[in-house]
Amino acid sequence: MSSARNTQVLLDSRPQGWPVEANFRIVEAEIPEPGEGEMLVRVHYLSLDPYMRGRMNAGKSYAASVELGEVMIGGAVGEVIHSKNPAFREGELVVGTFGWQEYAISRGAGVMKVDPARVPLQAYLGAVGMPGVTAYIGLLDIGAPKAGETVVVSAASGAVGSIVGQLAKMRGCRAVGIAGGAAKCALVTQELGFDACVDYKAGKLVEDLRAAAPAGIDVYFENVGGEVLDAVLAQLNPFARIPLCGLVSQYNLTQPYGIKNFASLLVNRVHLEGFIVSERLGRWPEALRDLATWVAEGKLRYRESVAEGIRSAPRAFLGMLRGENVGKQLVKLV
Repeated sequence: MSSARNTQVLLDSRPQGWPVEANFRIVEAEIPEPGEGEMLVRVHYLSLDPYMRGRMNAGKSYAASVELGEVMIGGAVGEVIHSKNPAFREGELVVGTFGWQEYAISRGAGVMKVDPARVPLQAYLGAVGMPGVTAYIGLLDIGAPKAGETVVVSAASGAVGSIVGQLAKMRGCRAVGIAGGAAKCALVTQELGFDACVDYKAGKLVEDLRAAAPAGIDVYFENVGGEVLDAVLAQLNPFARIPLCGLVSQYNLTQPYGIKNFASLLVNRVHLEGFIVSERLGRWPEALRDLATWVAEGKLRYRESVAEGIRSAPRAFLGMLRGENVGKQLVKLV
């Protein structure tokens, strides 16, 4: 191996409330050699996602916490540069959970080969990756939208929400986004084709949401929680559906927000279902085929925010939690 080193970002301490850069530690390690059945991947792009905040905590959750001193977990796309695994050849491009580091060893479990000739390489971490599949499964399988219905999605300019609204339009629905700030709302309507977007920072969330969804809300794709969820609950139609994907407004609170309009779930006989997309692997092949086709044909648009270099990952991650990104938050390593 050359004199190059493997820069890694480790979890150094567990945050109390909002995380800070001091919760991470950047180290230089030897580039590992793959053993039998293993391969060495050089990461080109690292994905930063809200779920990673939960992995920084100790305690019970749907997935194991990152241990202190371990490389932060994360999806990434890169090139196989040394392989002792017969299923993967050197030079192939792959996507997998390689973590916040420049080089990673893998035995191939959960790793998928990708073709950058069809869609850009980094799109396999966004619109044609986990966020896109999350939008696809959550909306189509749980939300089950019907033509003419109103679909509302929070964090509408983000990696998942931006896809949800476009899929809703493909199904003949009225698509209403909720986003923070006039610029994000303009992107959602003018570039992504939503029918309307509500700026929750404008101070008139309930009124503006009622104006954007005058016929009420049939499907609410939930990414945020808190006051946004409360405003939506007050405007649900009977037999509405809520795919519960995330609660990003709650991840850094030391005391949870108390939902005020909880009774709407009963009054309107609402179907609310939390889901973890990694538990629905049987749906991934069809979802990825459709998403790749729509992106390649220009029917599905996406945006990216890209930080440069592995050392920028902690700051970019914190910015994403504050809503500073538009679309998918990536870190470019190569």
